[in-house]
Amino acid sequence: MGIAPRGVVWDLGNVLIDWDPLAAIAAGVGEDEARRFLDAFDFRAWNHGPDSGGSWTDAEAWLDAEHPQWSAHGRSYRPHFAHSLLGEVPGTVDLVRRLHAAGVPQWGLTNWSAELYPHAPASFDFLTLLEDVVVSGVEGLAKPDPAIYELLVARTGHPLSELVFVDDRADNVEAAAACGMDALVFTDAETLRAALLERRLPL
Repeated sequence: MGIAPRGVVWDLGNVLIDWDPLAAIAAGVGEDEARRFLDAFDFRAWNHGPDSGGSWTDAEAWLDAEHPQWSAHGRSYRPHFAHSLLGEVPGTVDLVRRLHAAGVPQWGLTNWSAELYPHAPASFDFLTLLEDVVVSGVEGLAKPDPAIYELLVARTGHPLSELVFVDDRADNVEAAAACGMDALVFTDAETLRAALLERRLPL
């Protein structure tokens, strides 16, 4: 390929940090009930509200009013959120460390509520290797809204065309590519390493 990217932008959840809401909800209502809730309720859409800058108080009040049968289940998530952070995704944090050691600047771009994001830096010290993390709930914008990718220009100091972006969700990757980023769908660390090597990044 051509000139190496000037930096890497990482999604956090299920790319660098293994996140599973089941574990948090199960801590409140038990695993069977948590699975029943996640099978029947659109948790992703509900979670997108706080991820986009809304409050968890409002999200829970909406759940009480619209789906009272799931109130206890949904309300288990926030107080037990730390249980949802299961550890590092195998292999990818090693790529972050290698790139950092080689002097490649890196940033985070995560859909995460402002209230719950502090759990991440408190639990994962590798986040200090990133220059900055753009947190959707803080910005009031969430992937795949094009505006959150455009915000990276100011936060990174680079045009989007100079950055490679890694995310596990295809819709977020497609939106980033439409904004001019070199965007990759994450599946596993070894496949990603090969893709970054193709881009002449020092791994």
